[in-house]
Parts: sequence; C-alpha cells; structure tokens
Amino acid sequence: MDERDPRGESAGSMGRLATVKDLPSRTEFTAIIKVAMKLNDDGGVVARPKAAPKAQALVPAVLSAARAKNRTAKSPEVRRAGEQLMRPYAGQLICLLMAGACASSHAGSGTPVAPREPASLRVYSSAANTTISFSDLIATAAKADMVFLGEQHDDPETHFAELALLEGIGRLRPNVVLSLEMFERDVQPALDAYLAGRMSEADFLAASRPWPQYATDYRPLVQLARARGWPVIAANVPRPIASAVSRKGLSVLDTLSAASRAYAARELSCPHDRYYDLFAESTKGHSAGGVSTTVDTAAAGMTNRFYEAQCVKDETMGESVAQALVRAGTGAIVVHVDGAFHSDYGLGTAARARRRLPVASRVIITGVPVADPANATADSLAARADYLVFTRASAPKTKD
Repeated sequence: MDERDPRGESAGSMGRLATVKDLPSRTEFTAIIKVAMKLNDDGGVVARPKAAPKAQALVPAVLSAARAKNRTAKSPEVRRAGEQLMRPYAGQLICLLMAGACASSHAGSGTPVAPREPASLRVYSSAANTTISFSDLIATAAKADMVFLGEQHDDPETHFAELALLEGIGRLRPNVVLSLEMFERDVQPALDAYLAGRMSEADFLAASRPWPQYATDYRPLVQLARARGWPVIAANVPRPIASAVSRKGLSVLDTLSAASRAYAARELSCPHDRYYDLFAESTKGHSAGGVSTTVDTAAAGMTNRFYEAQCVKDETMGESVAQALVRAGTGAIVVHVDGAFHSDYGLGTAARARRRLPVASRVIITGVPVADPANATADSLAARADYLVFTRASAPKTKD
C-alpha cells in the first residue's frame, strides 16, 4: 500500500516521511504517527515536523498514541522511529510525564516554561536555611558550571527529580553535558554511537553494561539528552579495574596496558582525610570486628584497599566531569549524576572535579528519601549539600 502523509505527499515504504509545515488537527497528527510506525526495518529517519502552536496542544494525544504503538512494535528500528518523531516535543512530553508540573509559557516569547512545585518533593536550601521552590532550584543550578546530583540509587522519586531538574536546566542553558556514574569509560564509543543514531538501542544496551534498573531510572535522562543533542559522558572507571584495586591496591594500575590504564584517571590522590573517615565509618559492617589485633590489622588493610578503589572511581569521574566541561566550551554546564556518597559534603567526585578546575562554579544537590517530605527537618543533613531534595520514600516491598 502506498503510505501517504496527511498533505498527500508520498512518504514511501522505505522509511521517508515528507516534512509537514503545520499540524492543525488531531487526525493529522495521528496519521503521521501511523505512517512513522509502519516504517520498514531499514532504519529510515523520520523528518521532524515543524512545531506549531496547534501541534504542541496535541502533545497528549501524541504521547498516548506513540506509547501504545511503541509498546507493540517488535522492531527496534520502528520503535526508534517513533522516538524520533517525538523528539521535537521532548520538553512538553516530560512536562506531561510530570502530571501537569509545567505552566504555560508566553506564546512566541521564548520564555522558559516554569515548572510548578512537584507535590511529593520539597527542596531545602542549606545556605538560606529555608524551603525553596523547585523553580528556584532549577534557576540556581542552571547558573553553575558543574551540578552534582547525588542520589540513593533505589529511590524512584529522586530519579523523577533528576529528570525534571535536567530538563529545567536545559531550558535555561542550551549547552548541557550529562555525566553519569552508571556508565564506564570503555563503553563511551557505544554510547556516542547510540546518541548519534548509528546504533540501535538493543545493540547499545548489549554493549554498555547498563545498571539493572536502567530502563526506569536512567534511560529517561539518556533519552532526553539524545533528543536535545547533548553529549552524555560515561564517567566511571570500568568495574574490573576498580575491583582489582580493591583486592591488590593502587599499585595494580601500574600493571595495566596503556589502553586499560587510560580508563582510570591519570592523576590519583587518595589521602586519609575527612572523606576517608566517612568511608571507613560506612564500611565498618564489612570488617570482621575487633576480635584480635591480627583481625583488626587485616580489616584495616581491607578498608584501605576498598577506599583506594573508591578514590579511583572518584578521581576518574572527577576527571571525566572536568574534561567534559573544558571540551564543551564557553557557556557549558555539566550535570553529573552519582550516588550521594560520591558528592555529599563537596567531597569525593565533587572535590576531584574542583581540584582540576578550581575556578569552575558548582552546586551540590542530594536526594533524601523520607516518610514525609513536607515535615522533614534538615538538622545535621544540611551540611551534606547546597540543596536537599526531600522525596517521599517508597514503601518497603513485601513478599507474598
């Protein structure tokens, strides 16, 4: 059958969709999606329709239709075509995912859409000792050169906040770089290929060792970056290298090939400072306890090696962030997502990045899951970050 776009121009059966200058009706927009989802498996690129006011008003229908069709599409190429069709509307789609958390902007003014305060989150400013709006958090973070988002990896609400914050920063700062602890340096070529559309998502996932909860926790961040054309940095050291250091110490790095050694930071510093004290305290449960002097010595040695592995991770991520900021050029901002311990108190990765770029400004944000965000108190938590994002902790999963 000859597939045609709503203007009557042939879209062809091999993956080309004629550009549409205006999308005035729900029927027309739905027809475009139908054409896109019937693309063959040749990886054809869908032309991006010009965003018009009426088209933007139809985003809810687009989201619903594309989601339904993408779920049933067997071909990764077809699913990718649907994603490409939605790219021009990435910001609006995210606003919809936030359940109406975005207010209208002035038509044609270019004024960024201001998000309303998400009901389940509360933002606390440590410097001001007060609660601030989510919009204020976005505005402040967007002024920095480096933003560190510390998370509890298993908290869905923090992941929600990260996506909303990244999208908000992107509306104020066009030159954004996303940096992730969750990908390791050796998979950067695969990540770049996926972002550029040269690799399918299935192949990318097979090559990049994503974390188990990637689909729900980090894929939205990567997809937003892909839609906006932002670089994504695989910031972390490969796990085999960190594991080797945890067993044998930093000296093991000297035994690596030049290619493997390049996956870890060139300059390494691992002092026994406050960060070490915090790390040792957090790992007490891994030691054998004070049974004897011999056991104590062995436990201390193990803690030291684990700490050295931690330092290699932090140094590598700090170097990755610093290099990304320099590479991105004037006006760039790097948003780095990591486990909160890596950036709390401005230590760990945050300190390593600052050591390399001492004049770069930074903002430290950490997610704090609590039972009741509205009534949570900062107390001693305020020292952990410039801003605390209190999220509603998920209920513990119960076994049947």
